[in-house]
Order: sequence, then structure tokens, then C-alpha cells
Amino acid sequence: MDRVFHSGRQGNDLRTEWVEPMVLFARDIVEKDFVSLGGDTDAFEAAKIMRDRKHGFVVIASGDGKPVGIVTEWDYVSKIAAEGRDPAKVMLKEVMSVNLVTVDAGWGIDQVSQFMSERRIRRVLVLHDEKVIGVITARTVMSTLKDYIDTVSTQIARLQSP
Repeated sequence: MDRVFHSGRQGNDLRTEWVEPMVLFARDIVEKDFVSLGGDTDAFEAAKIMRDRKHGFVVIASGDGKPVGIVTEWDYVSKIAAEGRDPAKVMLKEVMSVNLVTVDAGWGIDQVSQFMSERRIRRVLVLHDEKVIGVITARTVMSTLKDYIDTVSTQIARLQSP
């Protein structure tokens, strides 16, 4: 990302310096490590993989690798455990949510966070050229915004120092 020239006043003094623009896009914060399995994987096997990889969801992919669904920890609770089903006998395609929520890699973090908030969701798939490049979670957004605020605060403090 290109630097921009910034000027500001400190009392009667005009201060100028190069600063990094603070524009973040979905592609900048996407988590590229996610679990993707076929719909014929049983829920018990998927749960072990999710546990081992420390993920609360799995993306269900078709034979050509395109996402067709998602299974979250909530799906396990509401569609398997609460119904007394044996996870070893339940295929992911039986419990997956098929209305995938996606954003484009070029969306700004402000758009992504507003989109997630309005839909009351904790994760979105990020697409580039119609392919999933990763996932953004609410935790990622919060962590990134904290880092962003820290950086902006530091730049403001530098500009205000004598």
C-alpha cells in the first residue's frame, strides 16, 4: 500500500510526514486456514478434525471444490446433540446450512463488519474471482480493529508531540 503525505499543525508549527493509509480490505484480514470437507464426511470425523484444527466450523465443498454449505458448532448442538443423533451416522450434507454468506475480497473492513452485524453472524466466507480464499470471523474483525485503533492513536500522538 502506498504511503501518503500528511501535514498538520502543532501550535503555530506546520508538521509534515509520510504516513501509511489505514484502509483495510477483506483480503487483508482473511484467515486462509479453514477446514473444508465433503458432504459425505460423517459428523463425528468432522468434529475430530475441527477439534484438532481448533475451528468452530467446517466448509462443505462440492467435488470441484466450490463451497456448497457450512456446518458450525451450533449445527452440532441443535441438529445432532439436541436431537439425540449419533454423529458417526450423520453426514455433514444432512446438517449443513446451504445459504452461504459471502463477501468480496475487495470489501472494506467497515463494510464487512456492518454486514456481519446486520445479519447477526460470526463468520463470512471471502471470495475472490468466485473462489473461497478464506474466512473472516467476528474475532478477526475485533482484533484487527483494535490493532487499527492502536496504530491510529500512535500516529495522532506522534503528530501532537512537540
